[in-house]
Amino acid sequence: MQPAPRGLSQTIEQRLGLSWKPVGVRLHREPPGSVPDGWESLSGIRYCQAVTFARRGRRVRFEPGGISCPAAASAFGFRGLPAGLASGQGLVGFGIVGEPAAGRTMFEGMVRLEQGTLAAIDLAPLEAFDKLPDVVLVEDRVERLMWFLLAHVNLNGGRRLAADTAVLQATCVDVTLVPYTQGRLNFSFGCYGCREATDIEPGEAVVGFPGAMVPALAADIERLAERAVPRSRAKRPYAALAGADESESPFGGDACT
Repeated sequence: MQPAPRGLSQTIEQRLGLSWKPVGVRLHREPPGSVPDGWESLSGIRYCQAVTFARRGRRVRFEPGGISCPAAASAFGFRGLPAGLASGQGLVGFGIVGEPAAGRTMFEGMVRLEQGTLAAIDLAPLEAFDKLPDVVLVEDRVERLMWFLLAHVNLNGGRRLAADTAVLQATCVDVTLVPYTQGRLNFSFGCYGCREATDIEPGEAVVGFPGAMVPALAADIERLAERAVPRSRAKRPYAALAGADESESPFGGDACT
């Protein structure tokens, strides 16, 4: 019998000391019915903002007209991509790219669902789901996310990981739709949009993976937490290098500012 999402989430949170709750995402291909008690129906909100709500404990649902970000709405197949974005000119206006051609290429290479594929999207803490959701994503400090990547490498025989990102649509495409459509873990340093519209910190990033991977990842994170995680965080070799006065840089000169 597969472990419950609540127990898996608690294992991950406790072993890594996460600042935020892992977020589950359920992508409904059929109308899911009325919004359950304790859940909110969102409208006029960006997808990345809903992720922020969910990592803080809220349970939210988007229906086709609810996502305000046109790029995310297009990626999920809720509506077409506006011409100004598809041409790349919109990204020039934001200062994201220097030439429209670069913006066009970024959108052309974006993973997206066909229009009409989805009827709704649920986002909530992983622990709120009664069964594993389609995708799980985690926004947190980079060091904490590193252990998810290492666990995945361990579970795949040591094979190296590669990220798929255009530094655009980090939460909606990079760590939701890439894992959903390709059945694999993906990670991103974020993007202009999520860093502008949410409280994600400069030192935080995001990783996403299919919900079916959670039990195996949680088990390997538990193994890593027995020795590798605490030894790495203790920084004993660095402390020895630094000497008695750890306020002085052992590498010489002042610390970077």
